[in-house]
Amino acid sequence: MKRSGYLKGALIISAGGFISKMLGALYRIPLLTFLGGSGMGIYQMVYPLYCILLTVSASGIPAGIARIISSGQCPFAERSAFRLYGVVGLVGSLIMFMLATPLAAMQGEEAVAQCCRLLAPSVFFVAVISVVRGYFQGKGNMAPTAYTEVAEQLVKVIAGLALCSIFRGDTTACVAAAVFAVTLSELFSAVYAAALYARRPKVRLPLYYAPSNDYRTILKYTVPLTFSAIALPLSQLAESIVVVALLRAQSSDATALWGIFSGGAMTLVNLPASLTYGLAAAGVPEISPLAAKGDIAGAKRKIKGALLITAALSLPCFVALYTLSPVAARIIFSSLAPAERQLLVRLVRIMSINAITISLVQTSSACLTALGKPQRGTVTQWITSSARVVLSAVMIAFTPLSLAGAAVSANICYLVAVLLNLWYIVRYKGCAASRPGLSARTLFMRPRRVR
Repeated sequence: MKRSGYLKGALIISAGGFISKMLGALYRIPLLTFLGGSGMGIYQMVYPLYCILLTVSASGIPAGIARIISSGQCPFAERSAFRLYGVVGLVGSLIMFMLATPLAAMQGEEAVAQCCRLLAPSVFFVAVISVVRGYFQGKGNMAPTAYTEVAEQLVKVIAGLALCSIFRGDTTACVAAAVFAVTLSELFSAVYAAALYARRPKVRLPLYYAPSNDYRTILKYTVPLTFSAIALPLSQLAESIVVVALLRAQSSDATALWGIFSGGAMTLVNLPASLTYGLAAAGVPEISPLAAKGDIAGAKRKIKGALLITAALSLPCFVALYTLSPVAARIIFSSLAPAERQLLVRLVRIMSINAITISLVQTSSACLTALGKPQRGTVTQWITSSARVVLSAVMIAFTPLSLAGAAVSANICYLVAVLLNLWYIVRYKGCAASRPGLSARTLFMRPRRVR
């Protein structure tokens, strides 16, 4: 029954994530028609700052809160998390609002300032949503996460297309409308998440309850996950600067080439990870109670199962990406020129193996969090993200691969990330180092029967 419950939870959250990602991918088809190339450029300019602030205020919260609640350490941790990350999210929104004008000046695009101000409230809303998702995941209920993700995307698509159609013909107004639709979607999702939380079975706080203990525990698990998550947007920002600068020496369309790589190829390659995200999220409440009790062998058996299922699900995605990338390019990126679509297909095929490695990194990082070692995943993320920037630069500058060098660099770094996470898991012995069955055999081999 427990096994079926785990798979059910994983299926629910994966389905929600996949539907959400597909809606987002399909949304780009009419959005590109409304905004055009210049409008889409402004739209993308807003997101680097937004992603960094969003990472600080929200990333790591669901997995961290889920681990705390499922392990029984702080059964009311979500109440402290609402106060803590509500303030962090509010500060993040204010920072984005105040930095709108300086960012627009740095990027040389006045329209960015208005878009940043319209998007700023989303930082606070996402922080609230993340706490609710973490609470329910810790209770083993994955449905609220799936519901809020799908609701968020539906509102963004409907509001975005409706508002863009009203302001069609005015590029600046269309971009502002599309950005405002994101804020509306996060507001709706936050209200929906709060309503789901309000309907939970009520449990009273003990008479002598110290929330200060909750704050320390919350920060212990969420801060490493936040540092891990922020490595990706920072490395993407650095990689965009370095790669575009190097490509300018080889081509006059360096910015367009980077857009094909980051906005096209990586969008398709990252899609399969939404299918296996549920395994990562559902695995935390399954593994953390075993780790907390010192049953390391049992925890590693759960981890082995999660990793094997992740590999089994991601393998067909790898095959689909490689074989169906021309079809996907024609449907989703139909506005690209034939030569650009050919480049996109080549990049997707090179990086199609990442359907497996990204999924395994995702699941193994969640397993490290469940074991109480989220900082290990943080180390992996920073090492591989930094190495990816350097390796991309070397590949483009000193090999004939050009932009394909960035794709090869991504393959190498995600593979290294998988191996590092697996090495940490294999070596983990918890508080029961003297017990048998805690070596690599526990994770990858069946123990022999004693006759």
